Amino acid sequence: MEKRPDRITETFKGLSERGEKALVTFITAGDPDIASTKDLIFELERGGADIIELGIPFSDPMADGPTIQAASERALKKGTRLADVLGVVKEVREKSGIPIVLFGYYNPILSYGLEKYARDARRAGVDGTLIVDLPPEEAGELKKELDRRGIELIFLLTPTSDEARIRTVTDKASGFIYFVSVAGVTGARSSLSADIEKYIRKVRRFTTLPLGVGFGISTPEQARDVCRHADGVIVGSAIVNIIAANSGKTRLRKVRDFVSKLKKGTMARQGRETR
Repeated sequence: MEKRPDRITETFKGLSERGEKALVTFITAGDPDIASTKDLIFELERGGADIIELGIPFSDPMADGPTIQAASERALKKGTRLADVLGVVKEVREKSGIPIVLFGYYNPILSYGLEKYARDARRAGVDGTLIVDLPPEEAGELKKELDRRGIELIFLLTPTSDEARIRTVTDKASGFIYFVSVAGVTGARSSLSADIEKYIRKVRRFTTLPLGVGFGISTPEQARDVCRHADGVIVGSAIVNIIAANSGKTRLRKVRDFVSKLKKGTMARQGRETR
């Protein structure tokens, strides 16, 4: 099989060489509709996003707070399915090489077919997959299919993960580790745990993969604080709120402007102090 570019690894490497950290932005595919999703991806990239997480709408998103749950509901009402999400990625690839990670739950992928998903994801240009409710112990079959096609399988760690759990996740993960900054569901928060540095140092003992921190980050100041310790920040609910509250060109402009402000929080040179 033809070797494909390792866009996630190359992105983190390039940012590190420039003394920057990654800004990973999340939106739900199909919210408010599929055509708008493609436009939003381009605006996220123009605003400074380094990696895109594209949510696969699901009817029972247990790890998502009300903001992203509502986005999934809107997308599902428009009839968005996994095939549509892959179609958006394929269209984006005609103009952009930004890394794209599909973020979702196991049921839609299992229903689609694991081999078919991996094949179609590669054809579309997907770089990684993160499945919230698929633990590494049960991910062997999907990982085999993704590995054959050069697609990263990304896993979550939380502040409650013990050393045994960290070892299991870091042994199976590729691309980067998604570190959940708080216990609970997604959603913008006014403050984050003061123990993030301690947790990240603990995880770094077991892996050289980049660590991205998400859940609750919603301001440039929070992004800057997290980037003192992590390799990147992941922002979703704050962006989805902007999408829900606006329409047309105003929505695109506000998303781009917000992402541009967030990106400034990942560009401070304190990034050189984290290793």
